[in-house]
Amino acid sequence: MSCNIEAILVNALGSRTGTQIFWVAHPGGRVILDQIESKLGLKKRKLDARRHVMREYGNLTSACVVFVLDEMRKKSVAEGAATTGEGSEWGILLGFGPSLTVEAVVLRSLTATKNPFASL
Repeated sequence: MSCNIEAILVNALGSRTGTQIFWVAHPGGRVILDQIESKLGLKKRKLDARRHVMREYGNLTSACVVFVLDEMRKKSVAEGAATTGEGSEWGILLGFGPSLTVEAVVLRSLTATKNPFASL
């Protein structure tokens, strides 16, 4: 997986850098998160929400990314970040499947607010 992460970023974002975006990764395990951090040179803090969800709930398969999004939103609001993406406007969601298949989705963050449905 770590050999292909840069190609995934280029295909999804047109860039190899992952330091200015937020990350919503299915935390299938510590090894996967460690490999993403290592290959892209990310600070540990970039994957904090994912590690928190893994510690609190374990591997919830594909539903895990919803828990990660919610944890990231809560953390962003608590820290006074400008967006729900830990202050970043753009991010990427990575989902991992059987035999380590990978799906990537480009995300755009909202303004951080305690009640995300207040404007609806």
